[in-house]
Amino acid sequence: MSLAIVLAILAGCATPPSSIPVANRTRPATVTWGSHVVQPGETLYTIAWKYGQDFKRLASVNGIRSPYTIYPGQRLRLGGTPVVAKTVTSQSKNKTVPRASQVSSTGVKSAPNKKRSPSNKTGQYQGNTKVSWQWPVSGKLLTRFGTKGQPYKGIAIGGRIGQPVMATASGEVVYSGDGLTGYGNLVIIRHSSRYLSAYAHNKTLLVSEGDVVKAGQQIAELGSTGTNEPKLHFEIRQNGKPVDPLLFLPNR
Repeated sequence: MSLAIVLAILAGCATPPSSIPVANRTRPATVTWGSHVVQPGETLYTIAWKYGQDFKRLASVNGIRSPYTIYPGQRLRLGGTPVVAKTVTSQSKNKTVPRASQVSSTGVKSAPNKKRSPSNKTGQYQGNTKVSWQWPVSGKLLTRFGTKGQPYKGIAIGGRIGQPVMATASGEVVYSGDGLTGYGNLVIIRHSSRYLSAYAHNKTLLVSEGDVVKAGQQIAELGSTGTNEPKLHFEIRQNGKPVDPLLFLPNR
């Protein structure tokens, strides 16, 4: 079997086994071929995240307009040329997609350990023209971007169970759940059309999809879900590509 075929099979498979830590994943940095069938609880943002793509590009090649509504069973192309955005019909507007935090692998509704803070929803978030970054948690830097002999897509910051995890910049929560294997309880925030940030392995999630948060607002409690020690796995993605967070965070 050729290497190209093996890579294509890997790209179309489900997420890697939970025993494989985030730092040791071998999926190619960006996958732009083949297709993906939407599973219950998935969003366009999480699918783009899995394949290292810009969510805007993935929406464009599938003709999906903002707010990027997708449905279980829908097949999304991972590559190709942009197509005309589809018009959402009145019938499709009534459909709902269960969040990843509500559907387990067996299809039984469940939820990760989540507390809810007061909702800050203000409608569709327009994004920032300039993002001002701050550290999401105080603690020792355990792992740097791209180290350990494998492509590590962010940084790992040590801490204690229950320690506050803060939004690194203002933005809209586009994912809050435990549906991405290897990340545990995860929050993804969209800061602008270019930047997303992610906060993994949390003990407790304090925000839900659609919440608009401010820089420095607590969004979670540090934990060890999806890993073997208390820590925060933190990523910044620029146009879908992982970038070194230390190039954006202030010196400390």
